[in-house]
Amino acid sequence: MDQEALDFLKSLLTAPSPSGYEQPVQQVVRDYAGRFADEITTDWHGNVIAAVNPQGTPRIMLAGHCDQIGLMVKHIDDNGYLWVDPIGGWDVQMLIGQHMRVHNAAGPVSGVIARKAIHLLTPDERKQVPEMSDLWIDIGARDREQALQLVAVGDPVTFELGFRELQNGMAAAPGMDNKVGAWVVVNALKQVAAAQPQAAVFAVSTVQEEIGLRGAKTSAYSLEPQLGIAVDVTHATDCPTVDKQKYGDVSLGKGPVVFRGPNVNPVMHERLNAISSERKIPAQIAGISRAAGNDANAMQINQGGMATAIVAIPNRYMHSPVEVISLDDLENAARLIAEFCLSLKPESDFTP
Repeated sequence: MDQEALDFLKSLLTAPSPSGYEQPVQQVVRDYAGRFADEITTDWHGNVIAAVNPQGTPRIMLAGHCDQIGLMVKHIDDNGYLWVDPIGGWDVQMLIGQHMRVHNAAGPVSGVIARKAIHLLTPDERKQVPEMSDLWIDIGARDREQALQLVAVGDPVTFELGFRELQNGMAAAPGMDNKVGAWVVVNALKQVAAAQPQAAVFAVSTVQEEIGLRGAKTSAYSLEPQLGIAVDVTHATDCPTVDKQKYGDVSLGKGPVVFRGPNVNPVMHERLNAISSERKIPAQIAGISRAAGNDANAMQINQGGMATAIVAIPNRYMHSPVEVISLDDLENAARLIAEFCLSLKPESDFTP
């Protein structure tokens, strides 16, 4: 990955974007895509739409949701502790012992989530899995009055954001789900912009996927594309305790996952698979037997129906502060999608 692309990824991963509060990361997308897109707009929902050859045919939407799971401040007690509700799907055990950031209009405020020391836990308490309602954020405030000078009810909260490179081209960060999807669709668009596409290509950094695929619904309705590719993460199964018989054989570094199943147009899948083979772009095949829990679900049934595909980035430890991906998988996903877009012609037919 070249330095410019890596810097873009780091900027995405260090900008907060809990569902409904995506403005900081969307500014990063606008700044980067504005260098090569023919048009770039932000709708009132918050979706950022970057277009290349917007008058072309057919129209294809590349969706990568930029939002991450988070928390919301719901109550500040008399002692200055913050009580929170989840934004998106959480494993509560991932929160205990974590450094957190409360994102206030005046700037981020550091805090921690913990619970009483193990020495003070009763034998029964040690066996219990805590509920979200059992946890609080400590920002070090003396009391409610001081806390209110720093944070407000409704402020979003994330893990402390950052980026760490690991061995063999791997990287770890909170929010890989799904800022890597936004990275892929924007960089696929960059490659398309450098060529001469016949199709109209729209890379959309969608919002609020984690709370119901909401940004994909609104942006797809506005754009009226005939084709769509959703880029999200998927579970890597190349680590201990994950059952490959149940979840498939998916490894980091072996390429993006191209899904098959009822949420995927079979002609699009075959075209992506053929391009992978012809261009020697590594890819893995997996099946999903139901409507996916990602933007492709909403895109496929937009208006009169859309031919959709799912290209996913293998991810270890999803919805945790240490999500791990392969940088090579990101680059190969962007290249595969760009080649697909450049193969489109006005007469292309994706009737199953």
